[in-house]
Amino acid sequence: MKRTEMREHIFRMVFSYEFNSDQEMPQQMQLYFEQLDQEPKEEDIAYIRDKALNIILKSEEIDEMLNEHVTGWKTSRMNKVDLSILRLAVYEMKYDEDVPVGVAINEAVELAKKYSGDEGPAFINGVLARLS
Repeated sequence: MKRTEMREHIFRMVFSYEFNSDQEMPQQMQLYFEQLDQEPKEEDIAYIRDKALNIILKSEEIDEMLNEHVTGWKTSRMNKVDLSILRLAVYEMKYDEDVPVGVAINEAVELAKKYSGDEGPAFINGVLARLS
């Protein structure tokens, strides 16, 4: 599975956390992988699950960084799609040494084009540019 594809799965899991409790997430992740058309390799599942959980665990810290760098917006007011994309990108920029900052930003903008509204890509790009 390509990194871009895995990143999309990670985004979906981070997004789903907004609607599930800590106790529900393991079961939700299991259900998510079961409903995929192609069954991913075990190592891909582990990578996706681990990275999503790491982002969720650091989301409070990531939200603080976002709130410091965004004027006129707080994470509590952001739509959940944009917030999930930003959390993933900030995690990659600040904690994942395997992902260059430029790649994290570009991939986040691509996710926003696919999942967010018309203003999403520009908003995501602007926020991440301030953070980088």
